[in-house]
Amino acid sequence: MDFANFFIQLLNSVQYGLLLFMLAAGLTLIFGIMGVVNLAHGSFYMLGAYLAWSLSAKTGSLVLAIVLGTALSVLFGLVLERILFRHFYHRDHLDQVLLTFGLIYIFEEMRSILWGDDVHGAPIPQLLSASIPLTDNLSYPVYRLFMSAVCVVLAIGLYFLISKTRLGMKIRAGAFNHGMTEALGINVKLIHAVVFALGVGLASIAGMIAAPISSVYPNMGSQVLIMCFVVVVIGGIGSVRGALISALLVGLVDTFGKVLLPSLAGMLVYMLMAAVLLWKPEGLFKQ
Repeated sequence: MDFANFFIQLLNSVQYGLLLFMLAAGLTLIFGIMGVVNLAHGSFYMLGAYLAWSLSAKTGSLVLAIVLGTALSVLFGLVLERILFRHFYHRDHLDQVLLTFGLIYIFEEMRSILWGDDVHGAPIPQLLSASIPLTDNLSYPVYRLFMSAVCVVLAIGLYFLISKTRLGMKIRAGAFNHGMTEALGINVKLIHAVVFALGVGLASIAGMIAAPISSVYPNMGSQVLIMCFVVVVIGGIGSVRGALISALLVGLVDTFGKVLLPSLAGMLVYMLMAAVLLWKPEGLFKQ
């Protein structure tokens, strides 16, 4: 592998890792702060992809579709939290698993009714459709750099929200001691609603920006869900920093594994997870 090919694969691994982080961050926030095992998290990724495809077809702009889709996804998260998830915070994890597993089938049927079962493609904006030449024969798509830039901006925004704002302080307090936080007069139910909507929004944005390069197709949420849980387990359940480092590591292993060891590519990520858990059973970072 020459330097140009190595550099392209490195960029691909970073882009894939950042996209996984967008998914894993929402999942780790929902579980780490609210204690909810959400198996339907991949469905929010699918929701974002289908919103990007349908809204861009109606508006003629993928950027506008992402803005509108994000607003709709956050609103959907608030409604879903209010009517369903709020009643399962203090229930056993088995109840939560059964609820969210059932939601996967409900969301798939709703997707089939609303958008059908065909494979679709979201258009890449004209401004981002160019490629940057690296050699005489190799170039790198600008849209993939755009995807990485969006993920980095959102990751920085998430860090400042949780670590530097008053809302973030309340979120961390509610995760650390629910009862004491509520006794201090903080509306923990509202905090949970915001966190859940934020998790849904992050997963949906990941689906929207990935739609032009991965296509939009049935059951696409189930395929990313397993990888999302792998990232959360490796990074440490409840740790956003761990999710970021783990996602980049998984992206690196998966991308270069497919290039260098294609016969073992499907196993390498899980071998990495097993090695990390043998070394640190709680993951790379504690909550």
